[in-house]
Amino acid sequence: MQATPEQVSCLIKLQQADMALIKARKQFDELPQRAQIRDARLKREQVLKKQAQADELRRKAEAEASKLEDEDATLAEKARQVQELIDQAQGDFRNVESRTKELGGIAKRRAKIEEELSAKAEELDKIGAVAAQIGQALDALASQEEKATASFQKEGGALKAAIMQLESQRGALEGELGEDIAALYNKTAARCGGVAVALLSGEKCGACRMSIDHGKLVEIKREAPLSTCPHCKRMLVINQ
Repeated sequence: MQATPEQVSCLIKLQQADMALIKARKQFDELPQRAQIRDARLKREQVLKKQAQADELRRKAEAEASKLEDEDATLAEKARQVQELIDQAQGDFRNVESRTKELGGIAKRRAKIEEELSAKAEELDKIGAVAAQIGQALDALASQEEKATASFQKEGGALKAAIMQLESQRGALEGELGEDIAALYNKTAARCGGVAVALLSGEKCGACRMSIDHGKLVEIKREAPLSTCPHCKRMLVINQ
């Protein structure tokens, strides 16, 4: 394979840049803050559902309490009117007895309403306590997400800057290689998991570690400074 010493040197630097890129991208993808942010947001969605349920329970309890209060107010007014009729009846015993029974029924219902309102107040207190816990949980999750996001922006930003620098360096090195060698390098890198270049180490390929028989080794050395590994088909650098 025809290549100048400068191109071979460039190939090695390109391989180093690609290895550094693979490492930096892996580090970026595996930053723990990403999982922390994702976890906080998932939990927030779950807590928000509980908040919506608590809000619905509170609205229902408040509506029922309001209905009971309206009924009690209506009964209070009715009791006042019945009492006036009793007062006006004077000697009409049957009328007084009938109105008194009606008044007793109203009082009984108002006592029941008072019990129901007391139960609703307790229910609303419990819902309020749950809502307070939900609020605290949301605040804690917001703080957790905020801290993880700030940490991710700091650490991830540094990795992003390093990745951009390596990508820029890689582009410059690829340009120095020439179109044919660059195309072969990229094709080989895609096939070999990013490792396209190996150094000849004695009688072995430095990447796949397979021994090269003597006849083939002589042929490879004639192609120096750049050949191809007969086993893994990587670009093989021969230092002489």
